[in-house]
Amino acid sequence: MAKTKIVWPGSVLEAPLPAVLVTCGTMDKPNVLSIGWTGVVCTDPPLVYVSIRPKRYSYGLIKGTGELVINLTTADMARAVDRCGVYTGAKMDKFADSHLTPVPASQVGCPLIEESPLSLECRVKSVTPLGTHDMFLCEVVAVDADEALVDENGKLCMNRANLLTYAHGEYFAVGKSLGTFGFAVKKKKSGKQTAGAKKKPTATHAAVQDKHAKPARKQADGAGQKKATDKPKQNKPAVKPQNKGGRKNGNHS
Repeated sequence: MAKTKIVWPGSVLEAPLPAVLVTCGTMDKPNVLSIGWTGVVCTDPPLVYVSIRPKRYSYGLIKGTGELVINLTTADMARAVDRCGVYTGAKMDKFADSHLTPVPASQVGCPLIEESPLSLECRVKSVTPLGTHDMFLCEVVAVDADEALVDENGKLCMNRANLLTYAHGEYFAVGKSLGTFGFAVKKKKSGKQTAGAKKKPTATHAAVQDKHAKPARKQADGAGQKKATDKPKQNKPAVKPQNKGGRKNGNHS
């Protein structure tokens, strides 16, 4: 039965979104705000974006320095993320209020968040007014990862982070892994039986087949014996079989 779709006017109902904390300002006077409008723009060079309302306190700080840090968050940080989205840094120290720890970045002047599992240090390349929000196009100049997320082979294991997401006004923790990229088209390893393939007979199975096959062969041999009085038949020229239906050998299409 076909599903019924309800049509609404155009809206930004894209979900889930990363619930990130963007840090700006300086180590002496740091600030942090919650952002949902963010994402990847390009792989090489590594470009990301954040969209911010011009009336926000952080908007002026970022536009003034041209730097920011996108800090991913965990489910344990949900309350801090929410508080940083409700209050303004113009009237309070949101780091202290949310019990977050600012630490120096390696390439930019604004701080990272120590509790964040992964931080992207960014420099602003352009600011584009779009309407309610302005889009800051940024280049990622450094990535800071919690060492607990890196295994013994140097692989980043984001499944260990318990990341926080945002969808239509609610916060969610990322669920269980359903597969890695490309798993749907990954070829099966050799040695595994493919669907529809016949199994090779086992020794027991082969012995049973041979037991039932012997009488049939003996009967066939006896039936094929000629009597001494039989006259030899004349050999007839072989007749080439006709290719009916125009099909080639082995082609059943």
